[in-house]
Amino acid sequence: MTGCTLMWKELSDHISSLEANLMRQSEALKRKIEALDSETKTSLDSLKKRELSIDDSVKIAVNRVELLKKDALKTLNDDNPDGEVDNGDGLLQILKSTCLRMEPKEFWNFVSGRKKDIELLREKIPEALSECIDPAKFVMEAISEVFPVDKRGNERGNDLGWACVLVLESLIPAVVDPVIGKSRMLITRSVKEKAKEIAETWKRSLEERGGIDNVKTPDVHTFFQHLITFGIVNEEELDLYRKLVIGSAWRKQMPKLAVSLGLGDKMPDMIEELISKGQQLDAVHFTYEVGLVDRFPPVPLLKAFLKDAKKAASSILEDPNNAGRAAQLPARKEQSALRAVMKCIEEYKLEAELPPENLKKRLEQLEKTKTEKRKPAAVPANKRTRASNGGPMPPAKAGRSTNAYVSSFAAPPSIVRSPSHPQYPAAVPAYPSPPPAMYGTQTPPTCPYMYSPEAAPQLAGSYPGAPMNYPAYGGYGNGIAPAYQQAYY
Repeated sequence: MTGCTLMWKELSDHISSLEANLMRQSEALKRKIEALDSETKTSLDSLKKRELSIDDSVKIAVNRVELLKKDALKTLNDDNPDGEVDNGDGLLQILKSTCLRMEPKEFWNFVSGRKKDIELLREKIPEALSECIDPAKFVMEAISEVFPVDKRGNERGNDLGWACVLVLESLIPAVVDPVIGKSRMLITRSVKEKAKEIAETWKRSLEERGGIDNVKTPDVHTFFQHLITFGIVNEEELDLYRKLVIGSAWRKQMPKLAVSLGLGDKMPDMIEELISKGQQLDAVHFTYEVGLVDRFPPVPLLKAFLKDAKKAASSILEDPNNAGRAAQLPARKEQSALRAVMKCIEEYKLEAELPPENLKKRLEQLEKTKTEKRKPAAVPANKRTRASNGGPMPPAKAGRSTNAYVSSFAAPPSIVRSPSHPQYPAAVPAYPSPPPAMYGTQTPPTCPYMYSPEAAPQLAGSYPGAPMNYPAYGGYGNGIAPAYQQAYY
């Protein structure tokens, strides 16, 4: 009886567990069905709204084209638009004039030559592009000089990626559907097909640029903005987009672009890849963009970034091959890292978790060390040298002696062997080799976060030995050998 009772209890518990499990699964399926029904209803309502709005959008577009046509004909008779270029209204009038006339080349030349007014251009260009009969086609032709392939020849050194991105971003408000908004862009099918051809041309040109690892970040940014603006993101090319994002992760806008490209689901793996490459600071920006702060806490990442920067600076300082290089380079690397981390702390309000006071003190210490190294060696007041011409030193009381004779000519050269001075540093190479990159083979950034390794200032060439007619210790100008102090870490 006892055995039967225990077996009955086990069977009852097992059956109850199965029933509870079935109930949970049933409730989960019910919730999913309700959510699916809700999404289906929302999608159907949206499609119905889009269908009903087509006629209204077409009427608005046609009326707008007619108005723009009249304005363009009127503008053709006005060759000298009023307004000063430096004035916001004057700048807008010039931009509108080129847009109404559909003169993309003149528009591009005007915009690309006014980088100093970039904020004013960002404000005025969308309004000016709305005056175009076909804004999308106009923008595509405007940037064609440098995108997808730079056609300027010898002028390629002047980077105009900023202008391409600015114009492409400004196009979006000009092509938004006036009825349903950003969910539908008023871009014709022919223009969209042309945009796809341009994107394919840019991808083919990657081989000429040296592959994904060597493509310039402004070009990558322009390519991404082109895809987003014209709505031609291809889900089959997400792996290519991911590689390009990782290669230009230091760009401030890259996290937002990655999300717009449909890489939100791949963000955790991308963040881990950035961390493994020593790009912890970039990883922090990505985590905040996609809300993965709990999974990738920012403070440990920032501390690891500072530790790696300090280690990289120490490796340069201890490298015997860098004995003659600028002693300030290691300090500069750490200074850049400190400034970048302090800016990140301020941006994301991390003062409570990572107080910036200690970082500021360390930065001041490095600045002080840098200033002390720049001070010239002091020359004692009672020692008078004539190292500039190697001539003899006059008697101490020559100025007060009536019979003292001081020759105005240098003493005849005497053969004096330059003594060996073990305390003198090794000669500085005339062309120092570039510092090792902090992130493996990745090109260090120049933007915006200011944590990349900076180039060492050019120093003078190697110190010459003592001239033949110099005194034994007069070959260094003030008689004191320059001292190179290592930065304290």
